[in-house]
Amino acid sequence: MKFLADMGISPDAVLFLRQLGHDAVHLHELGLDRLPDPQILKMARDEDRVVLTHDLDFGDLMAASGDVLPSVVIFRLRNMGPLNVNRYLQSVLDQHSGDLVQGAILTVTEGHSRVRSLPIADND
Repeated sequence: MKFLADMGISPDAVLFLRQLGHDAVHLHELGLDRLPDPQILKMARDEDRVVLTHDLDFGDLMAASGDVLPSVVIFRLRNMGPLNVNRYLQSVLDQHSGDLVQGAILTVTEGHSRVRSLPIADND
């Protein structure tokens, strides 16, 4: 699976994903620290990547777009430290890889993951 990490995600998450055999990049290592959210989504869509973020705007943008991809994982954890995020990221991979391939917004909080399939219907 391919991933694109937003600025609020530690580069350690990218290293963790690479160690698991995934193709992962961080906006910072690409020199795209200030890339606007819509452009991040376009890049992820063009490169078939899942966006990793803690920014709720990505979910709103995807819901409004009516698009099926890219999938977005939004981490809403009290502890956004790299070890904690990686622990939840492993859980996401174990439980929701199929959802991410199909197109989903996945919101991750302590002890809970909410999956919304894309595109988001008006009544969701």
